[in-house]
Amino acid sequence: MEMLAKELRDNGLDAIYLGPSTDLEYISGLDTHPDERVRGLMVSNDGRCFAMTPLLYKEEMVKAFGDVPFYAEWNDHEGFTGAFKRGCEHLGIVGGKIAFNDGVRAVDMLAIRDEMDMQMFGGGKILDPLRSRKDAEELEIMREASCIVDAVVYKLKDFIRPGMTERQIAKKIPEFFEEAGSNEMSFGPIVASGPNGSMPHYGGDQRVIEENDVIILDLGGRHKGYCSDTTRTLFVGTPTEEQRKVYEIVRQAQEAGEAAVKPGATGQDVDRAARQVIIEAGYGEFFFNRVGHGIGLAVHESPYMIEGNDTPLEPGNVFSVEPGIYLPGKFGVRIENIVAVREDGTGEALNHFPRELTTVRSTD
Repeated sequence: MEMLAKELRDNGLDAIYLGPSTDLEYISGLDTHPDERVRGLMVSNDGRCFAMTPLLYKEEMVKAFGDVPFYAEWNDHEGFTGAFKRGCEHLGIVGGKIAFNDGVRAVDMLAIRDEMDMQMFGGGKILDPLRSRKDAEELEIMREASCIVDAVVYKLKDFIRPGMTERQIAKKIPEFFEEAGSNEMSFGPIVASGPNGSMPHYGGDQRVIEENDVIILDLGGRHKGYCSDTTRTLFVGTPTEEQRKVYEIVRQAQEAGEAAVKPGATGQDVDRAARQVIIEAGYGEFFFNRVGHGIGLAVHESPYMIEGNDTPLEPGNVFSVEPGIYLPGKFGVRIENIVAVREDGTGEALNHFPRELTTVRSTD
């Protein structure tokens, strides 16, 4: 709360309102999901706060927030705007500069605007400087989360066989996570086989796995609130010469991206190091997204490994390095590790499933 208050002062803001989101979870420990009943936490630039709660959620909110000085309570029949105004009056921020994070619906912001005087600002990045620097406890949790997802990939390697559908494999992934120690997914897993692998965020699941297929597996689970994320590309049977060539280029690109994490490096440096390998190999047009994203309580958060990000990486930053080559109508290859920045500025790979070309048995 003290660090958040300082960020507000540094940004010239009087307060920030955090709706249901990973921001709210980071500050309070409350993991809740947005719905039409407005709830959350308002934090002022002097560290004071009020909790916004419908009576329906009051017990849950009090359990999470404890002795918050003021609860702005509201009932279904009266609506939330009056309670919101009372909370702002309690903090003395009516008419002030108030930021709203991305856990707040636009329609609710408009209702607040019509009810009371304030200057509204986007607050989606206010907590980035805090959340992007993981402390020792957070880093250890993320190491554990990465070990869990590695274990799931090993299970999938032994499970996958020709004749299965992508859906059959995807449905098995949550079960494997639970067996490995995680009962919540970071995101819906991607199982992209054959020509479907050329679509980086492929969303289908009906194709049947065939002999000599290339399969992209992108998956992650939450552990103690923190996300894991990894991608491995597996081969069914014997890869073709072209498949081997593309895989080796991506492997070298991923390795180069990790190696670029050193004192003074930026997100742009990591992106360029991985991308250059693919460009020099003649496949630059088939890699069209950023190299990586930060990860923590959210699967995508600051910092981003992308052209234009010239902010130096800091100890405690945790992010993915995941170059790929996507050949339309043929296949795709992606390899992803999560990397943490050590105190000396170098990178620590949190995933340990081999990056070398891996095949699954084509027949039982």
